[in-house]
Amino acid sequence: MVKNLTEGKPLKLLFLFAMPMILGNLFQQLYNMVDSMVVGKFVGEDALAAVGSSFPVVFLAVAIASGLSMGCTVVISQLYGAGQIQVMKTTIFTALILLGVIGLGIMGIGELIASPLLKILGTDPDIMNDSLSYLRIYFGGAIFLFLYNTLNGIYNALGDSNTPLRFLMVSALTNIGLDLLFVIRFDMGVAGVAWATLIAQGMCAVISFVVLMKRLKRMESEEECQGIKPKLFERSAAARIARVGIPSMLQQSMVSLSMMMMQGLVNSYGKVFVAGYTAATKIDTLAMLPNMNFSNAMSSYTAQNIGADKPERVTAGYRASMLMVLIFSLIITGVIFLFGPNLLGLFLNAGAEGSAMGYGMSYMKTVSMFYVLMGFLFVGNGLLRGAGDMKAFMISSMSNLFVRVFIAYLLAHFIGSSAIWWSIPIGWGVGASVSFLRIKSEKWKDKSLVR
Repeated sequence: MVKNLTEGKPLKLLFLFAMPMILGNLFQQLYNMVDSMVVGKFVGEDALAAVGSSFPVVFLAVAIASGLSMGCTVVISQLYGAGQIQVMKTTIFTALILLGVIGLGIMGIGELIASPLLKILGTDPDIMNDSLSYLRIYFGGAIFLFLYNTLNGIYNALGDSNTPLRFLMVSALTNIGLDLLFVIRFDMGVAGVAWATLIAQGMCAVISFVVLMKRLKRMESEEECQGIKPKLFERSAAARIARVGIPSMLQQSMVSLSMMMMQGLVNSYGKVFVAGYTAATKIDTLAMLPNMNFSNAMSSYTAQNIGADKPERVTAGYRASMLMVLIFSLIITGVIFLFGPNLLGLFLNAGAEGSAMGYGMSYMKTVSMFYVLMGFLFVGNGLLRGAGDMKAFMISSMSNLFVRVFIAYLLAHFIGSSAIWWSIPIGWGVGASVSFLRIKSEKWKDKSLVR
């Protein structure tokens, strides 16, 4: 259901808009976690380490897809808020064609670069074959990854976070069923979880596309455009998408590259450490979901209100989102401290300090204390991105990433492996400060993409 985010109380509106997004991403992360749980429990720690070592490369593909799709989300949201429905439809068609072609390109490129990237990361020879197998299958479904992210972004741009949730629930349950079938029944190992992800993601992308096309047919364009079919592709629409999408893609790609650099440092401490780190980051990624989705909700909310020329609602929404991330972050931190060993036990067997479990607990207890900083960073960047203030968005994001990598490698000489998790909240704090100062300046109010 299409929803107008330019009217109503910001706190209630953002909360109800964000919750299906959180649940949807929870299901998405659920099947990523099941991948790790199945290989960790039924194949072994080496297999879990193989999936973990592949993750930074996988995230690079996801980063490009989600970054470009964010360009679609912001532009479509602003056009919808401005009431330019005909131009919005053309932009949607342009986005689907553009990102579909890029997805096909990534399929081919991914097959070529998978092995060299794993070698650059210093992947342990014992897990190299499994890591390579996982990556090559994953890249084989890149077009579904790109189309799914684009379609999900379009639904969110239209204020509809419920439809993607339903698709993701079906996809997640399919992925889990196939994981168990391929790994336990057919003994396919790491390749089995990769095939399960590809099939589930492809199914979700196809269903999302069919439903969106039917919905667009029912949306009436402006009176002066009645009877005129929207164009399937337009250069100006592609340029608008690129204006937000390319900086977002670069930011997300830098996240991925920083993860690769961090993974290289992680790999230097051995495969037991890699297994513990991998398990902890799975829980960490899950814990980040509320703040990440409040950020995405803030982007769509900001974009619609900027398009409708209502910047005062954006400021009110920012305050509401900051309150929500504060509450959710404190709750999640409490859960980590109370149930951390139980959560890690889903992936790893119990062990003393120096074991995979010991490393994972050290990571989780340190990082979870600073989730509030992460939430402030994400919401601030969500506002800047939704407003089209991409220069400030990039500065905030890059300062977070560069500081994190620099601190990790610097402190590693003094405090060893724990430098990896202490560097994360330091980066969040720096990035959050940059976005907060930019928002206070109010210069983002003049960055509209549709006026």
